[in-house]
Amino acid sequence: MSYALGIDVGGTFTDAVASDGAGRIVSAKTPTTPPHREVGVMRAIEEIAGELGIDIGELLSQTDYIAHGTTASINALVQGTVADVGLIATKGHRDSIYIMNAEGRTLGRSAHEIQDTLRQRKPAPLIPKHRALEVTERIDHAGKVLVPLDEDEVRDVARSLVDQGVEAIAVCLLWSFKNASHEQRIRELIHEIAPDMYVTLSSEVSPRIREFARTSTTIMNAQIGPRLRMYLTPLQKQLEDHGLKGPLLVMQSEGGTITADRAPEHAITTVGSVLSGGVIGGMRMAEQLGHRNVITTDVGGTTFLAGLIVDGEPVMAPGSVVNQFPINAATIRVHTIGSGGGALASVDAGGNLRLGPQSAEAVPGPACYGNGGTRPTNTDANLVLGILSPHGLLGGRKPLRMDLAREAIREHVADPLGLTVEEAAIAIHEVQNAQAGDLLRRSVVQAGYDPRDFVAYAFGGAGPAHCAGYCQDLGVREVVVPLGPVASAFSAYGLAASDIVLSAELSDPSSFPVDHTVLESHYARLEADLQRALDRQKVKFQEVVMQREIDLRYSMQVNELATTIPDNGFTERTGDEILERFEEQYERINGSGAGYREAGVQAITYRARAKASLDFPVVLPDIAPASTSDPAEALREERHVCLDSQTGYVPTPVYDYARLRAGHEITGPAIVDVPTTVVVVPAGVTGRVDRLGNLVLSYQ
Repeated sequence: MSYALGIDVGGTFTDAVASDGAGRIVSAKTPTTPPHREVGVMRAIEEIAGELGIDIGELLSQTDYIAHGTTASINALVQGTVADVGLIATKGHRDSIYIMNAEGRTLGRSAHEIQDTLRQRKPAPLIPKHRALEVTERIDHAGKVLVPLDEDEVRDVARSLVDQGVEAIAVCLLWSFKNASHEQRIRELIHEIAPDMYVTLSSEVSPRIREFARTSTTIMNAQIGPRLRMYLTPLQKQLEDHGLKGPLLVMQSEGGTITADRAPEHAITTVGSVLSGGVIGGMRMAEQLGHRNVITTDVGGTTFLAGLIVDGEPVMAPGSVVNQFPINAATIRVHTIGSGGGALASVDAGGNLRLGPQSAEAVPGPACYGNGGTRPTNTDANLVLGILSPHGLLGGRKPLRMDLAREAIREHVADPLGLTVEEAAIAIHEVQNAQAGDLLRRSVVQAGYDPRDFVAYAFGGAGPAHCAGYCQDLGVREVVVPLGPVASAFSAYGLAASDIVLSAELSDPSSFPVDHTVLESHYARLEADLQRALDRQKVKFQEVVMQREIDLRYSMQVNELATTIPDNGFTERTGDEILERFEEQYERINGSGAGYREAGVQAITYRARAKASLDFPVVLPDIAPASTSDPAEALREERHVCLDSQTGYVPTPVYDYARLRAGHEITGPAIVDVPTTVVVVPAGVTGRVDRLGNLVLSYQ
């Protein structure tokens, strides 16, 4: 027997999923154990082994691979717990990281924050100026060496940074994306002085034009690379000591994995790894259900995440922003707010109820966990409302304290607002739904799509409890709650079902269309680089598919659109076909007639992506059908639940998910208890169990 494992390390819980490739899937959920998250990982794997009736050594010895999504990279950047890094830049250009291309005050900010000019501030610099040093060299825009590299100066600068105690060095020269020779030589010189120094080159991490974004990406890669290596190396050894024969793979932001020994070199690509798992899981399940357009929604312990799948593929973005600094790394476009199950509820100075973005996380956790948390959270509100079982989470293994939940809500929300505890709890619940619904509308509409063309998927520990509420006004056709064997470990399922995905890019700004021979040359080079990278992955592939895209923009504009390139060979007609795709996409986002080819079009960056499918089928199995649509056999109890501020607490049937079968139908109001989550079916909503065990919610 062979297995594939997916491990999703979230802020509050660590989820694990194992598939045997023959339709059997089991899952487990354990508390995350910061700062030693590998402890939670091993506990989750032990639980999986227990579910399979074998010990951990037997499980790992039969595991083909483990796909791991981690919050380590993003948490390190957000919280500032990163390595001390030095920068080597071209003489006269080190201050690009401090000038921030005149956009430092607004990057990553909402429209409301951008309009509030008096409160705009630049973020703290990524590194202090005394660790940002310069060397003499100059390569021009065509890649020609104008001024040779001063190697003695490089040695002096490297010694200075080593003497300052840096853990890593980022190298970002002005035109290195056209000619990387000077950066490569600098790395050789640094290693002559400090052989074990972590060195990252912009020409390898971010070979794109625009100096500020390229420099910030390279620095952040250096900041998290050493720490990611410190986490992954002992984890991999621990797994191997327990018998793991296959590779440990790490999820990347663009929705595919990379081997753990290569991941620290490209650490910046793992920043959104946990965010990507749910979208990939949604894509795999959509393939089985025949859904082409899907809105994925994930309410975890800390965040609410929303992603889009259009025509069967995740919607991508060429980069992202963290702490107001740009990251040049292709990523699945995921919108997020700090509004998860552990989001803290509070009353601001103006008497307004706020939920998030701060979170109770795994430690101390919501007040009802009894681990020392005293601030109310969304989870505490759901317990008071009767949505969560008083018997606790994880099948009763995680007891919940109603008295602590009520006291936290009373002190921090109810008394300040002059409400009862129950009124405050339903207010928290409704604010969560409103915040999530607002993010969904913006995510879909601003991308140029109509929500009525989509199905919503809702997962995560708290997603099933809120999805009927936050999707109600969205206009989607139906809401699918993935249950079956994966339940709230759906992101871990996405990790196990993911492919190896690698990308390569190069910048060559020019007017477009270009001659088709230029396209052939650029993509031949990129695809050769990708093939070499695939050969280093040490994984058996079933199939490799190359995808091509190009970043285009109208002249005098500052933002590009990533535009796919036809799969057929390059011909004289290819440039026009690409322009047609670009204009179609531009007008879908900006409105019909917004395109204006007469202004001229510019090509900025060429990109190729290799998707290598692993030779292991991870599919969700069908469940047993019901003999009738009546779910009476699954009725567990009736408890008083408040799902609406107008109706208050009403006797509500509670169903045991383990006894539901395909074809059962539930009419709201109702609750479906699952060992790792709970599904709310409000009044006016019908839930139907599909062939995979998912609960499909439809509005009447």
